[in-house]
Amino acid sequence: MLMRMIRTVQLGLKSLLLHKLRSGLTMLGIVFGVFSVIAMLAIGEGASNQAQKQIVALGATNIIVRSIKPIEGSTQDASSGGSTRYGLLRSDLRRLQNTIPEVVSAVPIRELLREARHLKYTMQSRLVGCTPEYQDLNQLKIHKGRFLSDADRQTRANVVVLAHEVAKKLFPVEDPLDNQTIQVGDVFYSVIGVTEPRTASAAIGGSLSAQEFDKDLYIPIETFRSRIGDIVSTPKQAGMDTEHVELNQITLEVRDVKDVIRTAEVVRGTLEKFHPAKDFNVVVPLELLKQAEQLRQIFNVVLGSIAAISLVVGGIGIMNIMLATVTERTREIGIRRALGARRRDIIEQFLTETVVLSGSGGVLGIALGLATPLAFTLIRDFTLRFVLDGGDLSDTSKMFQEMQPVVAIWSLPLAFGISVGIGILFGLYPAQAAAKLDPIEALRHE
Repeated sequence: MLMRMIRTVQLGLKSLLLHKLRSGLTMLGIVFGVFSVIAMLAIGEGASNQAQKQIVALGATNIIVRSIKPIEGSTQDASSGGSTRYGLLRSDLRRLQNTIPEVVSAVPIRELLREARHLKYTMQSRLVGCTPEYQDLNQLKIHKGRFLSDADRQTRANVVVLAHEVAKKLFPVEDPLDNQTIQVGDVFYSVIGVTEPRTASAAIGGSLSAQEFDKDLYIPIETFRSRIGDIVSTPKQAGMDTEHVELNQITLEVRDVKDVIRTAEVVRGTLEKFHPAKDFNVVVPLELLKQAEQLRQIFNVVLGSIAAISLVVGGIGIMNIMLATVTERTREIGIRRALGARRRDIIEQFLTETVVLSGSGGVLGIALGLATPLAFTLIRDFTLRFVLDGGDLSDTSKMFQEMQPVVAIWSLPLAFGISVGIGILFGLYPAQAAAKLDPIEALRHE
């Protein structure tokens, strides 16, 4: 049985090699079909992995509560001069810490866009009032100096930690830690540290806005309150836009990942009692991670299906060539039938040729598919260098720059199996057509 199979394969290879160019061109349809399946799935997997890494960075045991400005129903606070008051309150922070036992820590955050200045150098930055826990929360690493401390909070010290890009912009020559200060508004802050570069986070499903950590300034949240306060006025065309916000964000850490979803519902219910205007939003990274996993599966099915179309086109090419081969080899088929070959033997011969053709194309397609990360890197570098011309990158361009395709191991046997299956499916009709030829008529064929 084994020797018979080997002889059948040898005969199939010999028949294909008699027409090398035709066989090679037919095989290309399968090669690029398999390559496109692997490449599309690799790109989809890479994009999904990048999104999931950003969500994981938010913390699987964290619950993020953000202040949002309500479209309707904003309240006017008479005590603050008619400013629009909305968002999280310091009383909310205390309430969540004291009433929900699953919450082990709560990190308050206050942020504002402000211009930072040092001598003639200026930069538009995000001024972040936070606590020492903010460093671990956002995976910030210190390049020089130190981060904020509890002592800085207690004394409401005028100290600041500069993000990497801010330090380069404001101190292109000098050492920012050499008794240097920066000015934000009318207040001078002493520089105590510089962070290492930190990858920006993209916006996630409208739940969280994009954040560029390399353009941040970090000061103690108590210093933020005493120097800037809760009421902020922004110049507008028709006057001043005044807002009253106590906290922009509270990040809660839950004791156990199993309690995250349930605790988030408790947090939402607790805040709704005191915020009828719905001026907050609860974001659960664990929920986002599950949604991202579901989207990845849908993405893979859609991309794989689109790429599989090229395999079907390759299969049609195989059918076309094999039908032509049956016509060319009619006399050969008649001789084999006259010598005792059964219809099953003829079918096996032609199916073997299609399987060899599609299988060889599948192997070459896998080899090309494994080179997808390298090919994507070359295309990306060319695009960033010549198309985008090295200018300022948008959030989408930055995601494109940082994305790296990941070849899923399971996609290799899947693509190969589909290619062989396509070969059998589209080779079956020509094989049956060859087997049904009348031996007498086949021998008369010229």
